[in-house]
Amino acid sequence: MKKRYPPRPSEIHRMTTDELREEFLVDDLFAPGEIRLVHTGLERMIAGGVIPDGELHLNADDDLRAEYFQERRETGVINIGEPGVVIVEGEPFQLNPMECLYIGMGAKEVSFRSVSDRSAVFYLLSCPAHRKHPTQRMSVQQAEVSQIGKQENASCRKIHRYIHENGIESCQLVMGFTVLAPGNVWNTWPPHTHDRRSEVYLYTGLGDNVVMHIMGEPENSRHLVVRDRQAVLSPPWSMHCGVGTGAYCFIWGMAGENQSFEDMDPADLERLK
Repeated sequence: MKKRYPPRPSEIHRMTTDELREEFLVDDLFAPGEIRLVHTGLERMIAGGVIPDGELHLNADDDLRAEYFQERRETGVINIGEPGVVIVEGEPFQLNPMECLYIGMGAKEVSFRSVSDRSAVFYLLSCPAHRKHPTQRMSVQQAEVSQIGKQENASCRKIHRYIHENGIESCQLVMGFTVLAPGNVWNTWPPHTHDRRSEVYLYTGLGDNVVMHIMGEPENSRHLVVRDRQAVLSPPWSMHCGVGTGAYCFIWGMAGENQSFEDMDPADLERLK
């Protein structure tokens, strides 16, 4: 398991492009036959990528000082590949593309496998938990969906909410995904912050397109060039939004003081530089 400790706002003023990417971009989360984990340093969230070759077991890294991964954690899993199976304490849960599984605290055995020669690709996000909630699967059709944005602003998109205060119950994890309509490229505007929560983005479905992910403080904006299946770490102080060279999808996940999706602070455009 790799570790990341995002810097303070004042530190990014003098960072080079390579230094920004090293601190905030995770570009090697997925590898065939491996479970790769990154401890983000944001609310102790761990982001992970799993591409099964046979059956892969989720184990606790020594740094967690835990007998098993879920001992004090809850985890959300979304499949961005072909159909696959997540096995939780012997019970199989099949996940088709973009379906979600919430795994509650206390699950001692968790493993992953594909259901055909074409591999599943699982993205997971985990955070500390204080009580056990039931493990629960949710299909795309069962998600809470809202359509927002305007075509004239190239921002029409559908937000699919899985783990949230009115959906799958959790301790603090909030998770879902957003899909942009064809011909739309902005995932939100104006940029906003989540001062009471941290967030991790995983961009997917880009193909050969790229996304310019805008970050930093309003008076000191920075950007990252992001490609398919790359993740961005977003501290509470950093604004975030993105614009792509074509339509795309991104998985968002948050942890912190509350679970209200609407709890965000728009950046003052007069301050934007």
